[in-house]
Amino acid sequence: MNELQIGSHILTRPIFQGGMGIGISLGGLAGAVAKAGGAGVISAAQIGFREADFKEHPLEANLRAIPKEFARARTISPKGFLGINIMVAMQHYAEYVIGAVAAGADFIVSGAGLPVELPRLVEGSKTLIGPIVSTVKSAQVILKYWDRKYHRIPDFLVIEGPLAGGHLGFSKKQAETYLESDRNLTAAVTDTDMPAGKRPYSAEITDILAAVKEYELRFRKHIPVIIGGGISTREKAEEAFALGADAIQVATRFVTTEECDADEAFKSAYVNAGPKDIILTKSPVGMPGRAIANSFTKQVNAGKKFPPTACYGCLKGCKPKEIPYCITEALINAANGDQEHGLIFCGANAHLCTKIETVEDVMRELLGE
Repeated sequence: MNELQIGSHILTRPIFQGGMGIGISLGGLAGAVAKAGGAGVISAAQIGFREADFKEHPLEANLRAIPKEFARARTISPKGFLGINIMVAMQHYAEYVIGAVAAGADFIVSGAGLPVELPRLVEGSKTLIGPIVSTVKSAQVILKYWDRKYHRIPDFLVIEGPLAGGHLGFSKKQAETYLESDRNLTAAVTDTDMPAGKRPYSAEITDILAAVKEYELRFRKHIPVIIGGGISTREKAEEAFALGADAIQVATRFVTTEECDADEAFKSAYVNAGPKDIILTKSPVGMPGRAIANSFTKQVNAGKKFPPTACYGCLKGCKPKEIPYCITEALINAANGDQEHGLIFCGANAHLCTKIETVEDVMRELLGE
């Protein structure tokens, strides 16, 4: 758990705060994490939802909000490591990347798809880039593609496991490949101990690290690897570092902090949740998502539809007339504190968030300080 250098930046605490949209990780939380020595991350997902013209002009509102939130974070942490999470699945992906670079982002982290064009979009800037991957196959594809087309490697790489919150980087079938009950990343489980077709996620992490090592040797340069998904305690952090992580990615634990940008009712939903309240639900774009069960998720999982009141142009492939509900509207409801009509995304260990803390409290506990 040493200091970590990424580019010319040094993290005194090797923790990346995960990006959480809509409106959960904005300038306030990101700035606080960066000020405390970690990497603060602003989520670009519908970041302008509080702008007056958001419903009529969502893209313009979002692009306007990016520099606003980044400036707020920079005010809190003038010299901290601050970045923006931009999902590949977002419509107008290129515009958001360009907007993040123009705002002065130290780095961009990008998942929910393979960010194959990201190097081109940041070319000529000082913005560092890190893809998010969940399988060795996706890691190999992005490493090979960036090598062949751009003759470069990632500045860092994030491995996000199946216990993460929000949209998962797995199909439902892929998620079922891993034992949700096996929360010990480093458990020495043999093939004979596992049900047919199952394997611990630690085996996938090991394979990804091997793929990364190949390109480190080729380019003679270290690629820092950040491991995330279900890391909510000191023990889980130690397991990730023992597997070979240079840093850990943590999101859920930062929701119940004083500095988090979420509504107090959103934070209360975490504090009051039990293990059985954390479920997988259906996203309107086909990906499974992890959330806290409420009236809304029960109705969605039962097949009820909630026709969108408008289209906010958020995700690629979304067909407003066919989807069961609008994920932008559901996430905005949650961000505004509506616990019963909102989609409250969370990680698998959200039930461990039993009180409101500070960012400093969380980081000290995770690193055993």
